[in-house]
Amino acid sequence: MPRNSFKLAAATALCALLAACGGSQSATRDQVRAVGSSTVYPFAKAVADALAKDNSAIKSPIIESTGTGAGMKLFCKGVGADFPDVENASRRMKKSEYEECAKNGVDKIIEIQVGLDGVAFAEAASGPSKFALTPAIIYKALAANPFGKPNTAKLWSDIDPALPHEPILVYGPPSTSGTRDALKELILAKGCDSDAAMAALKETDKDKHDKICTEVRTDGAYVDSGENDNLIVQKLEANQAAVGIFGFSYLEENADKLRGLTINGVVPTYQSISDFSYPGARPLYIYVKAAHLDAIKGLREFVAEWAKSWGKGGLLAKQGMVVSPEAVQATNAKVAAEFTLLDPSALK
Repeated sequence: MPRNSFKLAAATALCALLAACGGSQSATRDQVRAVGSSTVYPFAKAVADALAKDNSAIKSPIIESTGTGAGMKLFCKGVGADFPDVENASRRMKKSEYEECAKNGVDKIIEIQVGLDGVAFAEAASGPSKFALTPAIIYKALAANPFGKPNTAKLWSDIDPALPHEPILVYGPPSTSGTRDALKELILAKGCDSDAAMAALKETDKDKHDKICTEVRTDGAYVDSGENDNLIVQKLEANQAAVGIFGFSYLEENADKLRGLTINGVVPTYQSISDFSYPGARPLYIYVKAAHLDAIKGLREFVAEWAKSWGKGGLLAKQGMVVSPEAVQATNAKVAAEFTLLDPSALK
């Protein structure tokens, strides 16, 4: 095929792929669309605003707070202008999610770690500091069936006499949230595995282990508070006996209203998250569709803006994001510049 004919065929194929040649309302899109994590949302919004401010020819990207899990479903539905270009995630993509993406033609994905955050536990700053937590205590308080038996704990003191003689009431993220996934993996599963039998079960029956170790109780002790983390802040202000779970950036943003609770004696701080001494520390990501890079105006520039913004003293640090170690920054800056595709074999 002559070179010009090849170019025309490629352009026509891409045009059809992105439905950019049709006449429907959804046929074209001239701005980036990102969905996903409520934790990543304020950072993505800051990057989007900075991009539009620096480049008047590019419209500010549309950023939607859907939760990591719900965002992954939207992201993986297909390639084309009707589907998001970017997924913001407060935990890594799962192998099952990648397989769902690939099934729908989304098989070329770029994974970029943009910074760090922590699954923070907090109480109202106006109340007395009452809680010293461990993964085991949190697991016994929140698991539906701790160590395989129905959860009968009503008061914190039912778990440990040293804890307050007050009802267990925890406001936290929904099942669609990456923060909930991180809570399960980093805290609940670790607390469950403090029991030797549960740790052994992981090797013999992983599905049963996951159910016992990560299923959250639904009797009112844990309250699903949706994707609006600011709502949890308001609820803690109104109820000094309650505990809240959300991303560290929300704790830092509301330091005058909230007090972070220790886990294993470590307070959630910028330093304890950056060095991973805080048990709830976790990386944050964005996922980008390679097929959209040349078809959606501003997508390449949006990715570049992230890399410009995530350094020490940069835009995202000023917004409350914990900066990744320099080596991690360098690796991901290279991925962002070269649009290196994700190797799915690394996913779990």
